[in-house]
Amino acid sequence: MTTPADIKVNITGRNVEVPEHFAERVHSKLAKIARLDPTLTFFHVELQHEPNPRRSEESDRIQITATGKGHIARAEAKEDSFYAALETAISRMERSLRKVKARRQISRSGHRTPKPMDQVALELAEQAKTMEAHQEEYQDPYADSVEDVRPGQIVRTKEHPATPMSVDDALSEMELVGHDFYLFINEENNRPSVVYRRHAYDYGIIVLTEES
Repeated sequence: MTTPADIKVNITGRNVEVPEHFAERVHSKLAKIARLDPTLTFFHVELQHEPNPRRSEESDRIQITATGKGHIARAEAKEDSFYAALETAISRMERSLRKVKARRQISRSGHRTPKPMDQVALELAEQAKTMEAHQEEYQDPYADSVEDVRPGQIVRTKEHPATPMSVDDALSEMELVGHDFYLFINEENNRPSVVYRRHAYDYGIIVLTEES
């Protein structure tokens, strides 16, 4: 299976060369993702090998970043081989996309029945168990570009568009990028807000207000 003609895939390696047979496997796996969300048109896949014998079970890391019309999806995995890491990363991205698709379908229907929400809750709870079982140590991808790091210093600045959106859309964006929080402008009140992940499948929201 190959990726659709209008899909672009860029594969890079850090401390590792990417053989042709593995690149073909990546294209085959991404074809499934591209069909799940046709709006995703560009995929960047980065492979990194960490030659640390004490962490051989997590020596091979893969990060997949997919971009589309106004949104991105990201998944990362560390395993003892690039093949295993690819399977895990693809599974995580597919799970996130399916969750977002289900959320949007419920939102567009205009009503929420207890049964679908229970099903979504079970799926999210299962995902939480899986993520806990594969807990990864955070690694700053920009660490190599910082020349002088001192404790308490700001070493990274990130900007993103402040287009007003609904809370549901903000939750979807948070799931797609794989973060535990997401900053946005709430279209209901035009105020800066943050949605965040709480216990298991619950979410929270923080809204900034002006002092009276």
